[in-house]
Amino acid sequence: MHNNKAIVEALYKALAQDQTETVAKVLATDLEWWFHGPPQCQHMMRVLTGDSGHVDFKFEPRSVTEISDYCVIAEGWEGAQAYWVHVWTIKDGLITQFREYFNTWLTVRDLKPLGWRESKSFTVWQSMPRDLFHRSLPSLLLAI
Repeated sequence: MHNNKAIVEALYKALAQDQTETVAKVLATDLEWWFHGPPQCQHMMRVLTGDSGHVDFKFEPRSVTEISDYCVIAEGWEGAQAYWVHVWTIKDGLITQFREYFNTWLTVRDLKPLGWRESKSFTVWQSMPRDLFHRSLPSLLLAI
């Protein structure tokens, strides 16, 4: 069994130390990518594709939370200008999906079917940017 939170934490550490071989070992070659935010803020895509020469943005997670057997969420912010959430999906020790939300509030809800006619839904994670409470950001709901 893999410790998915440790895999994501190791990824951020490798990125900070520019260890591209370590990063490549934990990413699937067919990584599925989703992004929500201003196009000029696709910093992680630039970092992971090697186009980060002109990017002066460092990802330093303020929190990393494992929310299921396959899903880990990292959150970070820098003052009132940059708030990001990364949702990583891991299968068999390999990151297979990445969702990046930049300057967007995110609520993650787990949908559990109880039967044919009803379902139960509960929040498993919600954005908590300490420095941005005074800002108005768009909100999204991610159902897992």
